[in-house]
Amino acid sequence: MQTPDPNPNFWIGNGLLALSLAMLFFMDTLSQMLGLGAVALWMLMAAAGMYFMMKS
Repeated sequence: MQTPDPNPNFWIGNGLLALSLAMLFFMDTLSQMLGLGAVALWMLMAAAGMYFMMKS
């Protein structure tokens, strides 16, 4: 039995979730530069990552 190759959406979702995780490490600096936009950007990245993960 062969395992199926992951869909490209799977890798896009993982990439976006990894970027949102990296954003959490720099949230203090980002919030000083962007204000509440940093949190909004983080939520958007995490939501898009989950969307692509669930779409695959």
